[in-house]
Amino acid sequence: MPVIVGGAATYTAALHLMRTGAAGVLVGFGGGAASTTRKVLGIHAPMATAVADVAGARRDYMDESGGRYVHVIADGGLGTSGDIVKAIACGADAVMLGSVLARATEAPGQGWHWGQEAFHPELPRGSKVQVGTTGSLEQILLGPSSSADGTTNLIGALKRAMATTGYSDLKEFQRVDVVVAPYNS
Repeated sequence: MPVIVGGAATYTAALHLMRTGAAGVLVGFGGGAASTTRKVLGIHAPMATAVADVAGARRDYMDESGGRYVHVIADGGLGTSGDIVKAIACGADAVMLGSVLARATEAPGQGWHWGQEAFHPELPRGSKVQVGTTGSLEQILLGPSSSADGTTNLIGALKRAMATTGYSDLKEFQRVDVVVAPYNS
């Protein structure tokens, strides 16, 4: 049975999970809107760095294991289409979306997003984050976009970013040159 495991943000942790048989690795901790890890434990890993490190571990594991491919899934801190584009460009095969999908008019939280520690059979518990609503699930994923803030038409934006950089295939797009500009305050 394929198992996806999570909470990896470093090369070493990801390689260990891959060697134990994981079919996929969830990358990141402390970055999501409802995550308390950053505040409680003081630990956070920037998503682009974490995805690139885990993708590097996957590459080395493929060589070590004779070609066994392990999926890399970016998890947490993905709020806009630009975040999704960067995660895929850094090596993610897929992304987990929490508050992005909680913003859909059809979402049961009605503009609120609860963290995973909030599960309860009758009432949500724990922290909740007001995320508002940006449109229907179809608008969020496929458009049309009603704003230029990157919160709607996520798939269209990914396709446009790929076309702009000369790619039409996600696997090829994972090899795009990524330039990190210095932060200017």
